[in-house]
Amino acid sequence: MAALPLLVVDDDPVSRERLREALEGTGRPVVPVGGGDEAVAWLERNVPSAVLLDLVMPAPDGFEVLRRLRADSRLTDVPVIVATAVESDEDIRRVFASGADDYVHKPFRTAELIARVRGQLRMSEYVERLGRRERDAQTLLELTRTLASSLDMHEILFTVVHRLAELTGVDRCSIVLVAQASLVGHVVASSDDPRISDLPIDLEKYPEIREVLGTGHAVVVRDAGVHPLLEGVRRDPSHVGFASLALVPIQHEGRPAGVLFLRTRERSAFSDSDLELVDLVAHATAVALRNARILQALRDDVEAIGFARVEAERRVQRFRRYADFFESAADGMLVLDLEGTVMFANPRARELTGQEEEVIRGLSLRDLVIDAEAQRADELLAGFQAGVYPRGVDLSVRHRAGGTLTASASFGSVLHEERLVLVTLRDVTLERRTALELSKTKEFLERVIESSVDGIVYADLEGLVLLYNRAAARMFGWTPEEVVGRMNVRRLYPPGVAEEVMRLIRAPSTSGAGRLEDHRVDMLGREGQTIAVVLSAALVFDHGVPVGSVGVFTDVRQRLQMEAQLARTQEELRIRERQAIVAELAGAAAHELNQPLTAVLGYAELVRRQLDPATPAHAAAGVIIGEAERMAEIVRKVGKITRYETKSYVGEARILDLEKASSEESRR
Repeated sequence: MAALPLLVVDDDPVSRERLREALEGTGRPVVPVGGGDEAVAWLERNVPSAVLLDLVMPAPDGFEVLRRLRADSRLTDVPVIVATAVESDEDIRRVFASGADDYVHKPFRTAELIARVRGQLRMSEYVERLGRRERDAQTLLELTRTLASSLDMHEILFTVVHRLAELTGVDRCSIVLVAQASLVGHVVASSDDPRISDLPIDLEKYPEIREVLGTGHAVVVRDAGVHPLLEGVRRDPSHVGFASLALVPIQHEGRPAGVLFLRTRERSAFSDSDLELVDLVAHATAVALRNARILQALRDDVEAIGFARVEAERRVQRFRRYADFFESAADGMLVLDLEGTVMFANPRARELTGQEEEVIRGLSLRDLVIDAEAQRADELLAGFQAGVYPRGVDLSVRHRAGGTLTASASFGSVLHEERLVLVTLRDVTLERRTALELSKTKEFLERVIESSVDGIVYADLEGLVLLYNRAAARMFGWTPEEVVGRMNVRRLYPPGVAEEVMRLIRAPSTSGAGRLEDHRVDMLGREGQTIAVVLSAALVFDHGVPVGSVGVFTDVRQRLQMEAQLARTQEELRIRERQAIVAELAGAAAHELNQPLTAVLGYAELVRRQLDPATPAHAAAGVIIGEAERMAEIVRKVGKITRYETKSYVGEARILDLEKASSEESRR
């Protein structure tokens, strides 16, 4: 999933580019396309990790693209986030009804967009992991049934390696068994040749097998051409042609008895899920091989068992005098001999195992537990021989009807002269299941808290921090190791602010006492810097008694910076608008003054021509003409600066009306 690109579908080039730049913050490749047809064509050839889809586009629009995407079986689980400007509830319902997983409102915030995309990717990856685990579990069940379904061990092992090669996509999967301290291994099954059943190989040519046998740990060689482990045998024919190797030990009695050997001609990453599956199959194979060896031994012991049964019957008769005490016990009780054979079982024990009285007597402790715990049963029997009787041991008890229950078993010695063991069984299936569910819930909540984009901090009533997620660490600068169990939450607040916040939490409000929502407050970082956050907090109660408080901190520094920048930009626009109005007024005034000045100049010149040059009036007319010309020059300069002509109206030229402009400005 991590290697798959994000597909951006938007017909608006500006919006598409913004989305592409924003999504680069996810660390995934981004493929932008300009419309529905391009998107459909691209999806026919590729599978994206997620799709960011605009709705309003030329046909096919976003709804049609979404319909086609959901109709394609390859793309059914691909998360789709719709980027839209629609706001009505009906439109939003239609978005989700069409198959969208989430939506982002345009214009979007980059941080919100990235958070939503990452959230959908995490959810998709989680679902994929669950599906892969389910497939692996089904495969393991299938192989386990195969291991238990036939007495032909070669047929069983070939089926295992052949199926495992198919699931992991390797070219060859083999099982190699090695006797203790031997330098020769035996290939007992190989996925590419069903005829191989006991092929000897020289371990001197296989340092990777020796490494597994020596350490007991799996070995993964991702590039056989450069790995130092293969330096001395790189050109050996047995290694030529294989680029990647993986070997998992097959354990027997606590030591490796062989390996599951996977090889591929192409370089392979061998995913963790593949290796986990191989490891599980290796354990199941070890059990099957051990059981195959035991089977012959069991056949050899049939006659001895018959004799032992007769002896057991005799001993049971001697033990009958204790039966009345056990019959009324609420716990299941068994009496075993030191070989693990059941000598007596009370009614509750028979109820837990589903066995009839005649049947359960003569069964062994191994018969009562599931196959996976047969080794533990052997260890308990060995402990009885040494006088070790543990208490409170959880055993998975097999029920005759096919079910399984978890029983807490305690062991003790009785009738020392007879060397018998008393076993008490208490059904704790529900308790263990509840504990497991609680553990899973706790792990899930921890993952949710750690993946939150908001800082989450929990402290007890004394202020000691007990929970501090990664988002809080990024926000405040302290690591969880420095904070949890060591730091008081008051260090995250300026002086006195923590007390004020706690007072607000306890005060009655619309959300009720004990809660505080969307409260704007300044916090302190590690270096003393101010961190603007929006805080939602609440008291945590245990049986109605407050035991601590939890706070969710949303970092709003970037949002506040954007708001401040927007305010500055708006103020600059208002100033520029006023300057433009002043320029228009000046230009219009220059235009309006041009005609009166022209008239003054004309009439003054006419008067001067009619007057005697020797008279004072002639000189006065000259002064008027000079001053009028000087004013006309000023008007021309104003007109030139403001780009308004100071001459008569020409064609459809639009000149600002001074009276109307001045009245509008006064109303503002």
